[in-house]
Amino acid sequence: MDMPRAVVIGSGIGGLTAAAALHRSGWQVTVLERAGSLEPVGAGIGLAPNAQRALDVIGLGDEIRSLAAWQGEGGMRTPDGRWLSRTDATAAAERFGGPLVLVHRATLIDRIAARLPASAVRTGCPARLVDPGTAGGGPAVVATPDGTVEADLVVGADGIHSAVRDALFPGSPGPAYAGFTTWRVVVPAPDRPFAPHETWGRGALWGTQPLKDGRIYAYGAAVAPAGARAADDEKAELLRRFGDWHDPVPEIIAAARPEGVLRNDVYQMTDPLPAFHRGRTVLVGDSAHAMAPTLGQGGNQAIEDGIVLAHHVAPGGDLGAGLAAYTADRLPRTAAVVRKAEQVSRLMRLTSPPAVKMRDVVMSAVSRLGPGLVLRTFDGIADWRPPQHTYAARTTDAPAAPQRTHTDEDRDARR
Repeated sequence: MDMPRAVVIGSGIGGLTAAAALHRSGWQVTVLERAGSLEPVGAGIGLAPNAQRALDVIGLGDEIRSLAAWQGEGGMRTPDGRWLSRTDATAAAERFGGPLVLVHRATLIDRIAARLPASAVRTGCPARLVDPGTAGGGPAVVATPDGTVEADLVVGADGIHSAVRDALFPGSPGPAYAGFTTWRVVVPAPDRPFAPHETWGRGALWGTQPLKDGRIYAYGAAVAPAGARAADDEKAELLRRFGDWHDPVPEIIAAARPEGVLRNDVYQMTDPLPAFHRGRTVLVGDSAHAMAPTLGQGGNQAIEDGIVLAHHVAPGGDLGAGLAAYTADRLPRTAAVVRKAEQVSRLMRLTSPPAVKMRDVVMSAVSRLGPGLVLRTFDGIADWRPPQHTYAARTTDAPAAPQRTHTDEDRDARR
């Protein structure tokens, strides 16, 4: 029997996760990527326990957990260095069943792509959805430079400004500017040790986080007009905005190369789509639910999408019912995460000195009542589990026997 064919448009984190999960469950998968290579545009990404458990399904969870670098305390600070709250890495791992893992996006992309046959990914191949197909009838059709491709399933993973989304839901408002821009850098670690931190100022924040390979992933965010750019270069802009903040912020900015500073405006979809699918075509990641990065969940939710999608559209099943179940599972959850991320971003965007002072007082008071209250922000998000047993998905070559993993051990330890 011929395997059903899935075409994934876009090779970002969500698209590759969906491709790997679909391949594992018995689909013939082709990933079409406009860019000439899989090298991602980006720096670091934080993978919370929810995404790690999702990656367990494709056999990657423990490999990612092994890259965890944060140990000991971290927390939130003010620009002059005062601690607003402290969080212990062990407490966070115990609460949510795993550590927070910071990795370079290129590392994550490479490891997910390795779960696919080399022939599955076609780079330098822009694709356009011609026909979304009908779940109980005709196939979906995708146009490429080499001609049209018919597919039993098309996955739109083409990012914030998704053309697939616009084709499926032309009347939707789409993403809107969130009111702030971000910068990201990866630099060598400073000579002096530091505690991982996120520092909140007036309409701005800075984060400094360690990577397993000894480098530092740092990010900044600030209220700014959409489309604004530095007249000189973005490293100089970081120095103007954050150069007088506490150590090691100035040292990290000084270590960055001007061409290595990435700047991106933030867009979000606070108005959810009516559905995440139409016909034989479905959306994952930013195409479906672009969100502010203030919870660090954009890539995590994209990973969840890919795993849940493959769970619901097993070969030989009712595709229409499966896609409807995917929308029913994912739309409410991601809409709630988008809303919570927007609520947190409002606190970050405060610029009035009295409002900023009040925000800091409240954060400090909550921290003194106990670190669990700070971590509670991620209840219902970081403790999510995939809707299938780890490693239970059927592979294309042989059935996969359930295996005992890090997740199972954590679960037993809590009993």
